[in-house]
Amino acid sequence: MKWVKKSVGYWCKDILTGKYTGKGICSAILDTGIAGHPDLKDCIVAFRNFTGKALETVCSDGSGHGTHVAGILAGNGKASSGLYAGMAPSSELIVGKVLDHEGNGNVEDVLKGIDWVIKSREQYQVRIVNISVGTQPNLAQEQKQIFLEAVEELWDRGLVVVVSAGNYGPEEGSVAVPGNSPKVITVGVPDTEIRAASCRKNNVNYSGRGPTGACVVKPDVFAPGTGIISCNARYGHSGEHPYIMKTGTSMATPVVSGAIACLLSKYPDMTNVEVKLKLRESCVKSPGTGAGWGLLNVERLLKV
Repeated sequence: MKWVKKSVGYWCKDILTGKYTGKGICSAILDTGIAGHPDLKDCIVAFRNFTGKALETVCSDGSGHGTHVAGILAGNGKASSGLYAGMAPSSELIVGKVLDHEGNGNVEDVLKGIDWVIKSREQYQVRIVNISVGTQPNLAQEQKQIFLEAVEELWDRGLVVVVSAGNYGPEEGSVAVPGNSPKVITVGVPDTEIRAASCRKNNVNYSGRGPTGACVVKPDVFAPGTGIISCNARYGHSGEHPYIMKTGTSMATPVVSGAIACLLSKYPDMTNVEVKLKLRESCVKSPGTGAGWGLLNVERLLKV
């Protein structure tokens, strides 16, 4: 996370003084679940599993995807003496498991997770919803529309909804649902991004992009997503390290969600529309971000 934070201007005065690192802000993550990783145990305030017949409340993540996402957003770095802390290490999480151990799922389970977030938002004071989940291109159009409308309802209820652009790019019109929504904040990975040295030879031109069917420019904002090191859900098993590397717009999305949690810890009265406008005006145009507003910059985001 060190190079990620450097590339998005994270180490500003507000962060270095520890004043605005997400304290008092709760984010909802809808994903493959979350494991009881030492970096995350203290920030989980609620968990629900919507993928089985019975509603489970014991944290689990057979895939590891959701745990990795959660670490990027809110991990406190306890297992690394802070080296791999997330963007908003003082924030809290509620987590809905809507995908199975292979990262697959159905729209019905995701809708259950969304309904839970809506019903629980006041109880847990949820401000942000991170959805690093997108539909596959071959999903029926009717199912895509149902998913899209449910996600937009989260936004209409005042929540800041941050979603991934998907990894089906870089052709035009390849942004995944619900990233094609004109309301929510869609996150992509720069085509020529700064990335971990160990990933220099990897193909990074995978991020979904617009324009959408309604001619909306997408993604909105860009953040690093290639070669991101975060929490390993299998840590505690024999031979497993506390952290693992993953790549995708799924990883870039919680970078932005975490930055927004920092913003809201400084300006808690901001509406979701104000957050989106502030994010737009603070982005920095850089190579590979021409399809949207530019690259996330936390220092500019936190300025008045």
